[in-house]
Amino acid sequence: MSGYVILIQGDERRWQGLSAEERSEIDAAHREFSRRVGDAILASGELQGTETAVTVRRGPDGEPRAVDGPFTEAKEVVGGFYVIDVPTKAEAVALASLLAEARHDHSGVQVQPLVDHGAS
Repeated sequence: MSGYVILIQGDERRWQGLSAEERSEIDAAHREFSRRVGDAILASGELQGTETAVTVRRGPDGEPRAVDGPFTEAKEVVGGFYVIDVPTKAEAVALASLLAEARHDHSGVQVQPLVDHGAS
């Protein structure tokens, strides 16, 4: 398997303020992406807002502790993702470039290979 995760990142406040036209453009790009990638999409989803997130990390006693929020030190957050199975990273990048978020000034698209733990 040549798996890649595509993380759609952006400014959550800008996403919340998108016009109907901007949302339509983004939705159309996702439909085209899905049409082009087809069965190579292994999973996908849009995430709810960061106000619904919970982060689990080591607490003061060394045990895992759940706290509200993503608590990342970044303006941009992950808003959605795809996991795809394509032969090369170049193909994954070319497909990710179809997404409207790759063209907007308030977002970006990260492509990262998955580790294949079954490989020798």
